[in-house]
Amino acid sequence: MRITVSSQVQAPLAEVWRAYSSPEDIKVWNTASPDWHTTASTVDFREGGQFSSRMEAKDGSFGFDFAGVYTRIVPMQCIEYRFGDREAQVTFEEAGQGVTVTVSFDAEQTHTEEQQRSGWQSILDNFARHVSAAKA
Repeated sequence: MRITVSSQVQAPLAEVWRAYSSPEDIKVWNTASPDWHTTASTVDFREGGQFSSRMEAKDGSFGFDFAGVYTRIVPMQCIEYRFGDREAQVTFEEAGQGVTVTVSFDAEQTHTEEQQRSGWQSILDNFARHVSAAKA
């Protein structure tokens, strides 16, 4: 099953693109809820390059690495990557005063479709808020 989420970012395409692939920015926006944070992020932003983000509960009770390999990068348009046996695609489309960012990913079997959709949407909405606020 494939799940798709999207969010409108009120910023220029170049800034949206930069913030999506910047390790320092990722540590700020990559969280699904206020009780989690990303403590480390590495990005080798090229096809075949690897990425990793360490996500942890703020109370220290749980953490995991979200890691994978970039499989296709079309500057200012598309990022595709593989993480484990799953794949995802991120597209960037100029729309009105900003950019629509859409993430489509292979679902996993542990959590419900709604839990996955909600979590990924929250992260993408945090990204939109972060980039829009930085522009202001």
